[in-house]
Amino acid sequence: MAQKFSKETYLYWYELMQLIRQFESKSEEMYKMAGKIRGFFHVYNGQEAIAAGCMTATNQEDPFITGYRDHGLALAKGMSPNSAMAELYGKATGCSKGKGGSMHFFSKEHYFFGGHGIVGAQIGTGAGLAFAEQYRGSKNVVLCFFGDGAARQGMLHEVFNLAMLWKLPVVFICENNNYAMGTSIERTSNVIDIYKLADAYEMPSDKIDGMTAEAVHEGVVRAVKRARDGEGPTLLEMKTYRYRGHSVSDPQKYRSKDEVEDYKNQDPITKVHATILDNKFATAEELKAIDDKIAGIVEASVKFAEESPWPDESELLKDVYIDSSYPFIVD
Repeated sequence: MAQKFSKETYLYWYELMQLIRQFESKSEEMYKMAGKIRGFFHVYNGQEAIAAGCMTATNQEDPFITGYRDHGLALAKGMSPNSAMAELYGKATGCSKGKGGSMHFFSKEHYFFGGHGIVGAQIGTGAGLAFAEQYRGSKNVVLCFFGDGAARQGMLHEVFNLAMLWKLPVVFICENNNYAMGTSIERTSNVIDIYKLADAYEMPSDKIDGMTAEAVHEGVVRAVKRARDGEGPTLLEMKTYRYRGHSVSDPQKYRSKDEVEDYKNQDPITKVHATILDNKFATAEELKAIDDKIAGIVEASVKFAEESPWPDESELLKDVYIDSSYPFIVD
């Protein structure tokens, strides 16, 4: 069967998803076994198809903003593994100068605006970014990511109302991995299809297979086009699954091993790997070479983080406070 997507797209998806998976697995190892990483720590394993599909459906200048499970999307937007790993280590060479840690990745250069530790806070900030793009007259579209737990925040409803009223260029993406920390969606809401929350605001919405890069790409393309055309926001519910706990310290007693294994049979990387081989886009040996290349990049990021300096004490209050006499000018 002919594929809708090119060889180059599939190879891009495969390499990006492998980078995210291997980076997350190595960083989890450095957290658990080596004790090199401290604080709260949430990995993206299992959700890589969302990052991959969103990248091929958007432009580099389209801002991304997300919550605390942010490493994968940051890498997708082009943040270097060195800068990402150094931030996890709390080193001065990190993307947030070692002062943000796992939950607060940020890169203006790569149009990645966090990394937010407060549940649901990025929903309001994402709408603010979209308002700024609209005010500037750009054609950029903001992708605002949040989880099924954050969908229960009151912030979401206030933002949805204004986003539709002002026709903001934003795509709201709920990465529904079935659990808000350890609580299933069925225990928190009578509405278990999150995309239906948009109905109250007459906002277009859709449910997407978040374990398949093709479906993610196609859903995001439709929503982004609508936003670029000035027609306002869309809510996309990406049905996905995290293979690890809520954080790396989560014992995961709320779900069975069989459930996790069932979802691992839908592994997005395995799907892309099989499609590449079936269509002879690459050989197994060539894909293994990509795996090995990524492994080398990730190992190099650990070495970079290990050898990087700690932030100087003089950095303690920088980027935290500003001079209150600073003249704020709105042009």
